[in-house]
Amino acid sequence: MRNISRSILFLVALVVFSGASATVVRAQDAAAKKTKTPSEAVLESWNDVGNRLITMAEDWPEDKYTYKLTPDVRTFQQVLLHVAGSNYDFLNHVAGSKLGEAANDPAVASYKTKAETVAYLKKSVTDGATLIQKEGDAGVLKHLDYWIGYVEHMGEHYGLLVAYYRANNQVPPESRPKK
Repeated sequence: MRNISRSILFLVALVVFSGASATVVRAQDAAAKKTKTPSEAVLESWNDVGNRLITMAEDWPEDKYTYKLTPDVRTFQQVLLHVAGSNYDFLNHVAGSKLGEAANDPAVASYKTKAETVAYLKKSVTDGATLIQKEGDAGVLKHLDYWIGYVEHMGEHYGLLVAYYRANNQVPPESRPKK
């Protein structure tokens, strides 16, 4: 009888301890997963997609910057320039000032090298992140549909560039094994 009582006491203690531990873990998880503010959520998405495109721009061989999937589509470089130009078109609208070249499709002649194209794309993503931080929640919420639309726009072109990789028997950076 004494062994059964000890066993029951042990099981009760184990259940209570497990429940208390689970509560502590859930509380820690909740604190770690603090709800993001609107500007934090938009900034995270903007930087995530923007940085994926920057990684592709840096990774893609310069001698293939003129590659097209078909004759009727933009070259790899033109896609990057289009994204950056569109970003600036939007950012200038939100900021009410000129932040960069806002041509929807900047001329390749203005960005003759891979390095110039990468720098322009990087600057458009950085300037967007800076504007999100400057505008804060009120500014982001005022233009939320546009922010979401431009993040989606970058994401659509990211997907297009994945096809460029696959058509060239290359693995996109995000699909490569992580080290």
